[in-house]
Amino acid sequence: MKNKEMTFKELEIDNRILKAITELGFERPMPVQQEVIPFLLGDTRDLVALAHTGTGKTAAFGIPVIQQIDSASLQTQALVLAPTRELCMQITEDLNRYAKYIDHLNIVAIYGGANIMVQIKQVGKGAQIVVATPGRMLDMLKRKKVNVSAIRWLVLDEADEMLNMGFKEELNEVLAGTPEDKRVLLFSATMPREIENIARSYMKTPREITVGSRDTTAENVHHQYYVVHAKDRYIALKRIADYYPDIYAIIFCRTKIETQEVADKLIKDGYNADALHGDLSQAQRDSVMNRFRSKNLQMLVATDVAARGIDVVDLTHIINYNLPDDIENYTHRSGRTGRAGKSGISILIVNLKEVYRVRHIEKQIGKKFLAVRIPTGPEVCEKQLIHLVEKLKNTEIQYDQIGPFLPAAYEQLKSLSKEEIIQRFISTEFNRFLSYYRKAADINVEIKKESKADIPHRSGGKSAEDKGLVRLFINLGQMEKFNSQKLKAYLQETVNIAGFHVSNVEVTRCNSYFEVGAQFVEILIAKFKKEKFQNRRVQIDYAGKPTRNNYKERGYQGRKRSVESFFFDKRNKRRGR
Repeated sequence: MKNKEMTFKELEIDNRILKAITELGFERPMPVQQEVIPFLLGDTRDLVALAHTGTGKTAAFGIPVIQQIDSASLQTQALVLAPTRELCMQITEDLNRYAKYIDHLNIVAIYGGANIMVQIKQVGKGAQIVVATPGRMLDMLKRKKVNVSAIRWLVLDEADEMLNMGFKEELNEVLAGTPEDKRVLLFSATMPREIENIARSYMKTPREITVGSRDTTAENVHHQYYVVHAKDRYIALKRIADYYPDIYAIIFCRTKIETQEVADKLIKDGYNADALHGDLSQAQRDSVMNRFRSKNLQMLVATDVAARGIDVVDLTHIINYNLPDDIENYTHRSGRTGRAGKSGISILIVNLKEVYRVRHIEKQIGKKFLAVRIPTGPEVCEKQLIHLVEKLKNTEIQYDQIGPFLPAAYEQLKSLSKEEIIQRFISTEFNRFLSYYRKAADINVEIKKESKADIPHRSGGKSAEDKGLVRLFINLGQMEKFNSQKLKAYLQETVNIAGFHVSNVEVTRCNSYFEVGAQFVEILIAKFKKEKFQNRRVQIDYAGKPTRNNYKERGYQGRKRSVESFFFDKRNKRRGR
C-alpha cells in the first residue's frame, strides 16, 4: 500500500519536471499518480489503468513519458490518442506545463476542426510527442505527414470513450502502423469487453492498476435522484438551480434538439446558461466552452457526445435531465464532478416510470442514490435569502470609492431604522423571486414501493404486483427500429399464447422494459432462450434484478456491440464507403 503522505520528490522525478510541477502547486501525488509514475519509471511492461476522469491521469502518464523522451532527437517517440478535440488540447497544454524546463521538447496537438496544413507544418519541425484524435491522426498517416513506425510509447486516454464514439476502426488502423516493441498505456474509466479485447490484441502481459473499483463512479461524488411527473421536469430543473445559487453545472440531455430547447428556456428565464451539441460550429463550441471555463456561464446544457473531453475541475453538480441510455454514460457524466479531490453532486431527474432504472444504476456502479425532495417555493426563497445576506455580509467595502457618496445616502436613510433598511433592501432585491415562488406548487411525487422491482405508482393506484404483473427487461430498443407498438407486437407474435398481453412498454435507444402477467414470465423467457434478432441473441430478464450476468453481460455488453456497429455504419455511409 502506497504512503498517502508521499510527495512528488520521493517518486524519482527529473528535477526539471519537478520544478515545473512545483510551480503549478503540485506537492503530493494523487492515488493514480502514486501507483502509475513509479511503475512507468521502473518497469517496462504495458499498463492498463482504470481511473475516473479528473483523478490526475494526464500527469500519471505524462511525467514518466516526458522524462524518458530523447529531446535531442526530432523523431516522434510518443503518440497519445484521445477521443475529442477538447481533451486533446487539454492534454497537450498539461504536458507542455510539465515539460516547461525540458529544452527542445516539441509537443504537437493534432485534431479535427483546425487547419490541417498548420498542423502538418508543426509536426514537420519535429515533434517528439504527438497528441491526437483518432480520425485526424489517421488522416495524417494516410498523407504520410506523421511517422509512428518508431514510437516507444502509445497512450490511449479515455479508451472507453473512444470506443463509445465509434473510433474502433480508426484505432485499429493507427495501431497497425506502430512497432511491436512499443509500450502501450491504456487509461479508461470503465472496463467493457471491448477494452479487454484491445488489451489482449495490442498489449503484452500488461499490469492492471485500478484506482477505486471497476465500473464505479468516483468516491467523492454524491448521487441523488428527484422524482417528478414528466411534465414537471423543466420546473424541477429550475428549482434545483435556484436552490443552489452558486451552482456550476453540466446538464445532460439525450438529443441535440432537447439540449438546445432546454438551454433556450433557461436563457429566456434569466439563467446564465448555454448549449453545447453537435450542430454548433467549432467556433461556436469554442466560444461556449471558453465562457464556461471562465465561469461566465453557470450552466452548460450538453449532449453526451459534445461533453466528452470537457475538463473543468470545479463543477458542483452534474444534472441528468434525462437518464442516459447506457450505464457507462452515467459513469462518465457523474465523473465530471468531484474531480481533483473535490466533492460534487450527481443528480437524476426521473419520472414515475423511471424509478426502477435508478436501482439498475445503483447495482451497476455500486453506489446508493439518495432520494431527495424537490425544494418547495418557500424553501427556495429561504435558501436564496440566506445566500443574499451572506453575500452582503462578505462584501468588501471600498471606502475610497464610495466614501464621497455616503453622506448623501445617510441623509436619505436617516428617517429609517436599521430593521426598515434591511427589510427594504431585501424587498428590492428579492421581490421578483418571492412573487414567482409565492404560490409555487409542490411538484414532488410520492412513491409507494409495493414490489421487489420497486415499481412506483401514484397514490390510490395499483402497482404492477397488485395487478399480477411483472416488469421485464429486453436488450432491444430504438436502435433496432422498435417503438412501443412494434415491440409489443413482436413479443406477442413470438410467444403466440392465448391471453398473453404486454403492457407499460418503455423503449429506450439501447434497451426496453415492459410488463406481462406473472404466469407468463417463465414461458416468455423460455421462448426467447434461443431467439435471435438481426443475428444477435435476444435476452429477457427481470427488470428489478439487474445482476452482472443477466444485465451487464447479456444485455448491456451485447448492446454495446450493436451501438458500435451503428456508429461504424453511419460513419462509413457518410464517407461514401
